[in-house]
Amino acid sequence: MQVQLNAMQTQTEENYLKAIYRLGQENTQKVTPKGISDALGNSAASVVDMLRKLTEKQLIDYDKGKGVRLTAQGEKNAVLIIRRHRLWEVFLLQKLGYEWDQIHVIAEELEHIKDDSLPDRLDKFLGFPEYDPHGDPIPKANGKVPKSYSVTLANLKEGKVCRVAAVRDTSSTFLQYLLKLEIGIGTPIQLIEKISFDGSLVISIGGKDKTTVSQKFGENILVDA
Repeated sequence: MQVQLNAMQTQTEENYLKAIYRLGQENTQKVTPKGISDALGNSAASVVDMLRKLTEKQLIDYDKGKGVRLTAQGEKNAVLIIRRHRLWEVFLLQKLGYEWDQIHVIAEELEHIKDDSLPDRLDKFLGFPEYDPHGDPIPKANGKVPKSYSVTLANLKEGKVCRVAAVRDTSSTFLQYLLKLEIGIGTPIQLIEKISFDGSLVISIGGKDKTTVSQKFGENILVDA
């Protein structure tokens, strides 16, 4: 029996499905209860209890050796949750004038609105955007997902020119730092030098003077090279 997204899932369960999906996309290794616990900030006991509930609802398969995997229905539901979240981010930025460092937290609440037709109406109203303001692909109504980016600024070779395609870290502190540096989606960056001592990067932003940023910074910027 298929699980109905809006009728049978709590907000907490939706957050777990979304976290499991993201961990599965980001990691080549298996998704573990500890990884889920770290991602959500929940205790190990609460994670194990939720995995049991999601297994009973046939939304995940959990094996200690293979880790946690979404079932076909679980993945479908997770993609729909992410679709709602990213559409709300576009709406908040483009139509309500929020800054890109403010929209993630608000969209975390709006993504749980229980109305099956709302995402499609919102998508049409916004002109069917393919990416949210942080560069993440917005799943289509049929579940297909536009191209995502995986190459980080830190992975580039010295001298390479690229443009910012997405950001991994959507915390307000990181996004505010990017605003201070005048970096947004589409901003051209040249990686001038990698400093071997600590992995920091010397870059030029939009053809301007050199700036030095940390390795962590570079690992959180996804680029189209």
